[in-house]
Amino acid sequence: MPRPRRTQVSIEDTPMYHCCSRVTRRAFLFGYDELTGKNYDHRRGWVESQLLKLSDVFAIDIAAYAVMSNHLHVVLSVDIYESNRWTDKEVVKHWHQIFLGTEVTQKFAKGEVIESFEVNSLKHSIALYRSRLSDISWFMRSLNEPIARMANKEDKCTGRFWEGRFKSQALLDEAAVLACMTYVDLNPIRAKMADTPEQSDYTSIQLRIQSALNGKQPAKLLSFIGNERLNQPKGINFTLKDYLELVDETGRMIRDDKRGAISANAEKILARLNIPCENWLKITADFGKLFHGPVGTLQELTSYCEHLGKRRRHFSQNCQYFQAG
Repeated sequence: MPRPRRTQVSIEDTPMYHCCSRVTRRAFLFGYDELTGKNYDHRRGWVESQLLKLSDVFAIDIAAYAVMSNHLHVVLSVDIYESNRWTDKEVVKHWHQIFLGTEVTQKFAKGEVIESFEVNSLKHSIALYRSRLSDISWFMRSLNEPIARMANKEDKCTGRFWEGRFKSQALLDEAAVLACMTYVDLNPIRAKMADTPEQSDYTSIQLRIQSALNGKQPAKLLSFIGNERLNQPKGINFTLKDYLELVDETGRMIRDDKRGAISANAEKILARLNIPCENWLKITADFGKLFHGPVGTLQELTSYCEHLGKRRRHFSQNCQYFQAG
């Protein structure tokens, strides 16, 4: 049976999570369906647009995403400190960007007088919204529900568009995060929907490359900030250049169906992650098959499971790929 989400998400252990949602019956409700001859590619644009919109609403950053023909991958970073820093008015403002709220919160947002008997209701709503704005389940709900309504309206039908639950995986260390991001960014190449990362439509890697050509990083995505240092800004502790090189070379190896070689420049990031080159291609090509729960080194996985009172799963043997032999 599916485990309760609270037993899979532990912000104390890691803020990073890989989430995946599939459409019902694995139908081609995005992209081109060869069986019916219909093209639903514009719906992938709906998903990308809604996903990037939510990055401004929630205290949750997007590290990577890929919108495929019948499923969606996204790597999220939860920032509960950001939501706790928001003022009450900021919390309500964020919530009202996607939900109507209550009559009292609407009055509060407009600066109208709140009656004494309404104060407790307002405080309760603000506390609830603050919690939900750093909650992965509410993020995914806010992503999936509008898309389902739009698709059903277009198809003139009712019923489920997405499978009932999205899959979530805790990413317990830097190696797991980078491996999962690369796996997500290279989804279209593995599916033979694109030949190179820059041709991979509706993916974070394409957005990062487009911004990099202008000497920038996408404002809607979690940034690469270089090496770890004191008073560092929020972001991923690697350079964008190293990551793009690594993804590009890995993608070419996967596309060409041969091992090839990782260059000396790209190898730096693997050395820092302590992942042997021979393991890297295996991880990034088969991430979805190798890992069906929390991902990280055996030490991190053991600590995570002990903290949540879970027995270590059978796939813990695959932790070997994240460390040198």
